[in-house]
Amino acid sequence: MFVRIFMADLGISLQSSLYSVGISQAKGVDLVMARDQLNGTLPTPDQETATNRDQTQRTTAATATDKKGQLTTAEQREVAVLQAIDSAVRAHEQAHIAAGRGVVTSGPNYTYTYGPDGKSYATGGEVGIDTSAEKKPEANIDKGARIQAAALAPKDPSPQDYRVASIGSQLEARGRADLARERIEATSPAAAAETTRQVELAYGPPREESGGFNLFA
Repeated sequence: MFVRIFMADLGISLQSSLYSVGISQAKGVDLVMARDQLNGTLPTPDQETATNRDQTQRTTAATATDKKGQLTTAEQREVAVLQAIDSAVRAHEQAHIAAGRGVVTSGPNYTYTYGPDGKSYATGGEVGIDTSAEKKPEANIDKGARIQAAALAPKDPSPQDYRVASIGSQLEARGRADLARERIEATSPAAAAETTRQVELAYGPPREESGGFNLFA
C-alpha cells in the first residue's frame, strides 16, 4: 500500500522598506554625511537574510495555525474519530505480527482515508498468514497453535481472524491425530489402519498444497 501525503502550500509575503533621503541641495561634506546617515539606517545583507528567515518561520507557523483553525466543529470531530481508528487499526495488525512468528507472510498493509485536515489515516489493514499443512504431525501441531495465536492476538479479533483461528485449530487437531496414528502403527498395523481411516473421515486426506489467508482489522 502506498501512502500519499499532501502538504499545504505555504504563502509567504516578504515586505521590504524603501528608504529615501533628499539630496537635491546637498554638496560635499553634506553628501558624505547624508550617505553615512543612510547607511546607518539600512540593514546589512546578513541582517536582511536573518530578518527574512525569521519572517518566513513566523508566516509558516501562522499558516499551519490558520489551517487548523479553519476546520469546523464537525470536521474536528471527524479528525478525532479518524485518529482513533488509525491507532486501533495499527495496534490490531501489530498484534498479529508480534504473535505470528513463522506464519506471517506479509504486511501489515493498510488502506487509507483522507481527513478534512488533509492528512491520511489508516482505516483498514491486513496481514498474510500461512495456513498450509506440514509433512510431519509435530510440525502441524506447532504451526496450528501459532496460527491460532496470531489470529487471536488482537484484543478485538475480526470475523476473518476467527475463521483463520479455526483453520489453525483444525491443523493442530489433525497433527495430533496423525501423531497418535503413527504411535499406534508402531505397535499394531491393523489398529493403525483403522485409526488412519477414522482420521481421514474426520479431516480428509493429508494436505500438502500450500495455502494462506489474510487477517483483517
